[in-house]
Amino acid sequence: MNICLYGASSTELDKSFITATEQLGEKLGLKGHNLVYGGGANGLMGAAARGVRKGGGKVIGVAPSFFQVDGVLFEDCAEFIYTETMRERKQIMEHRAEAFVMVPGGIGTFDEFFEIITLKQLGQHNKPVAIFNINGYYDSLVAMLENAVKYKFMTDSSRDLAPVFEDAESLIKYLEEYKAEDYNFSVFKKV
Repeated sequence: MNICLYGASSTELDKSFITATEQLGEKLGLKGHNLVYGGGANGLMGAAARGVRKGGGKVIGVAPSFFQVDGVLFEDCAEFIYTETMRERKQIMEHRAEAFVMVPGGIGTFDEFFEIITLKQLGQHNKPVAIFNINGYYDSLVAMLENAVKYKFMTDSSRDLAPVFEDAESLIKYLEEYKAEDYNFSVFKKV
């Protein structure tokens, strides 16, 4: 399975985030899965790529050509696709992936995640989407989504489109056992 991972590119992260993401990547690779991601060499993107490669999986990087700066892009990708824009990058990752995982990240990660979950809500894809909540990083995001449900800005069904996992094994099991359902997308429009 080609799994798209969204995550931080920062070089200033606590080592525990790097270790957990690299271990996730290695476990994915060992199970025969491949990585489709933004092509970064650093942060959690680089950790995931190193892990997948270590586990024997294929790494597919996708990045705008303006990211071609020494040390920014992962050099050991089996395939690298250069785009003109960030929008084109996201579209290619979406089309190449069969599942999506968000690990901790910043504004770019949030942008990618919320776009893919919105597309799922609108019925544009029916692929599994999961959140890897390393060190409780996404606890406040979960609380924000719960608040949106509480005040009727979104439905329980919308919130449940991206389950949250604390450990790699449960997350991988979810991705592997996911059954695409025939969603009645009209339920996501109710408030």
